[in-house]
Amino acid sequence: MLHFQYSSIIRAPVEVVWAFHERPDILQVLTPPWQPVRVLRREGGLEIGAISAFQLFLGPLPIEWVARHTEYDRGRLFVDEQIKGPMDSWVHRHQFIPEGSTTRLTDSIDYAIPGGWLAEFLLGWWVDSRLREMFRYRHEVTQRECES
Repeated sequence: MLHFQYSSIIRAPVEVVWAFHERPDILQVLTPPWQPVRVLRREGGLEIGAISAFQLFLGPLPIEWVARHTEYDRGRLFVDEQIKGPMDSWVHRHQFIPEGSTTRLTDSIDYAIPGGWLAEFLLGWWVDSRLREMFRYRHEVTQRECES
């Protein structure tokens, strides 16, 4: 099992950052322009049971990814888990922590790459670098939208 974490300070109150993540178009807004991802459907908001389905591409191959929200504490956190997709497992925890008048936004992901420890040893660095790039973009967009 591998672990990834990205955290930043958003100069806005938790309520503002949380409301931004509740937008119906949030998946489109937070998807980096260089990632070929297409949102297929979104059912529900951030609450337990909500579903997000999208299509991404690994090279020329289209892959469907479906995630279900499994934890929810309004204004504090939500968790989504892959129920269909390219990883053996994927649990993404989104935390919103007030720090005075600002918010610490932290994305933590526990995941397993298909192929076991050897695949994780060979590809873990690459997945980590892609995640770091993606979440840097997501947090920059969140800062831009919430701090203005």
